[in-house]
Amino acid sequence: MKKKLMALILSAAMSATLLTGCGGGANDDVSQNDATGDNAADDGVQEIKWMFWDDFNATEDLISKGYADTIERFNKDYEGKYHVTPITTNLEEYYPKLNALVASEETPDVFIVSPGPNLTTYVDPGVAAPLDDYLAKDGWKDSFTSDAVFSQMTYDGKIYAVPLNTAAACAFYNTEMFENAGVEVPKTWDDMLEACKKLEAAGYTPVTISAGTAWCLSMVAGYLCEMEGVDLAALADGSASWEDGKLESAATKLTELSKYFQKTAAGDTNDVATANFYNEEAAILIQGSWAIAQINGSNPDFESKCGVFQFPGVERIIAKSDSLAMSATTKYPEACAAFMKYFTDETAQKYTAEVGGKIPVTNVEYDASVAPAQLSYVMDVFGNAKGTLGFYNESMPTTEAGAHFDDTMVSVFLGDMTPAEAAKDMEDFYSANCR
Repeated sequence: MKKKLMALILSAAMSATLLTGCGGGANDDVSQNDATGDNAADDGVQEIKWMFWDDFNATEDLISKGYADTIERFNKDYEGKYHVTPITTNLEEYYPKLNALVASEETPDVFIVSPGPNLTTYVDPGVAAPLDDYLAKDGWKDSFTSDAVFSQMTYDGKIYAVPLNTAAACAFYNTEMFENAGVEVPKTWDDMLEACKKLEAAGYTPVTISAGTAWCLSMVAGYLCEMEGVDLAALADGSASWEDGKLESAATKLTELSKYFQKTAAGDTNDVATANFYNEEAAILIQGSWAIAQINGSNPDFESKCGVFQFPGVERIIAKSDSLAMSATTKYPEACAAFMKYFTDETAQKYTAEVGGKIPVTNVEYDASVAPAQLSYVMDVFGNAKGTLGFYNESMPTTEAGAHFDDTMVSVFLGDMTPAEAAKDMEDFYSANCR
């Protein structure tokens, strides 16, 4: 397994040319900062690199702006001792570029990562370093809300990433459009389809979503699989089959809902789909609460008419966190740990809630009265849910299986594959690669 995972990372070297000679601000950032090398400055300052999936020069996302502030604060506080330089890109290109750096033995000292199988890709071949010794110092680990926040970041009893926040996949809705169309917040799947029908009849685009960014579509498919009772653990060990009718039913529901997507959904990126919502070109955005910072940062006036509801017809919600990993080959692990700790200190975690609208992962007290209104709605969703689940593409045995699921759901949406064919395709893939 380790050899296979490392081979996948090494294959990214083929795309290393993406890191240089590209136009655009985000790509320029990567080309200017793509070598870690001997990162000790002439003046003795320990220089580290951090890789992130947004462009600080162009973003309106409030969480990203908060991360930029954290970097500035760290560099000021540690002036003359440590210094961090960010390597920025965009979400769609982040992992290919990170993997190309790993393959060329230029792994960033600290990098952002999703928990679960995605993190496993960097743990198994020894790319990511265990963090337990650093978490044990000065009560850092005790500042987190519970050990549970590390559950998807722990391997063989060791912790390999630090969570920065918690977010939930929800449905955002335009309260004004709902009122004008006479639509109630849907509680069941039939309610959802009826709401879309009424919104369309009232002249609104019911749903905006990105199928151009495959995980956005598969997030919806994951909820529909949850609705049908798909058991990922049983599928992984072979005691259940993707062809038992559950995925077929879920994929059929996806095609039913897709009739109400914006006409450009197939090509729209996540950013474009989200902009459709806060620019009031669609009534519903199925996305995570991480979008609150993007919505409010791009259109602050829209906050007053932005509601949130739990994806209808399911009892659990999809939850995840942004997390930080440390390179196992960094020359300055103490500098890296100090930097990572800044993202979970009181200043950063209060900002996470009060400005970014995400749920803090530490025991920080924040002022709910100044936090985005949507955060309280998300907290209600969490409070009413009967549990959480991970992203489907991050809950499968390997990242390849997750990516295959994403692509299969896009194929169903595009009409290139029937729901029954999708079920057979997933079963064939699991039989050949996951059992």
